[in-house]
Amino acid sequence: MKLHYKITGSGQPLIILHGLLGSLSNWRAVADVLSDYAQVITVDLRNHGQSPHSTEQTYSLMVDDLAELMADLSLQSVDMIGHSIGGKVAMAFVETFPQKVRKLMVVDIAPRQYQSSHCQIFNALLGLDLSSFTTRKEVDSALAVKLPDKAVRQFLLMNLAVSGQQLTWQINLQALADNYVHLLEAVCQKDKVSLPSYFIKGGRSDYIQKNDEDEIRTIFSNVVIDTIDSAGHWVHAESPQEFMTKAIHFFNYD
Repeated sequence: MKLHYKITGSGQPLIILHGLLGSLSNWRAVADVLSDYAQVITVDLRNHGQSPHSTEQTYSLMVDDLAELMADLSLQSVDMIGHSIGGKVAMAFVETFPQKVRKLMVVDIAPRQYQSSHCQIFNALLGLDLSSFTTRKEVDSALAVKLPDKAVRQFLLMNLAVSGQQLTWQINLQALADNYVHLLEAVCQKDKVSLPSYFIKGGRSDYIQKNDEDEIRTIFSNVVIDTIDSAGHWVHAESPQEFMTKAIHFFNYD
């Protein structure tokens, strides 16, 4: 699959992968800063952003998508940042193609199997008839009944495309809901990973727990696990300066 991507800057290639229901635009501010040090390639995963839609979505397929993108761009070795399911894609990629990644940074996700936590969101989004709305504000008000967290709604509404008075989801919402069980699956369960790896978690997030740290160190033999205490799951958005300082240092861009 030919993924949609955006390139900024020049130098050592750095691929950034977003999380579930996100897009490359979520990383625009980070990419703008890091493009002073590297060639930053932000990517829309399949069924997200402006990338093609598919009825299938597994980590194996997303690894293949990424390998195809690197081949199309003639990239031999890259640095990689992945957040949430993008982090799992990155982990699965380095397990399959360790020679293609110089350094790996995983943001607030562990390689383990996760329990379902997005069903309320999928049900709320799938329960909307977009043809009955003409503005984002109307959709926001409708979502507020089931999703009271304004920050969550604002994030989700970034996936809403407006053309005249017609609203559509850019994401392939039904396919993501149908394949959600695959996105919860564990990765990196077969081979050990020896390349330099950096796991960074939010101090106010429960995505990486103590037992997860033990598993991470078992799988990734050359790893540092770090915490940004002031951040939740959206580490790069909630504590951008500290996040970018740590990323620049880890990738030796400073």
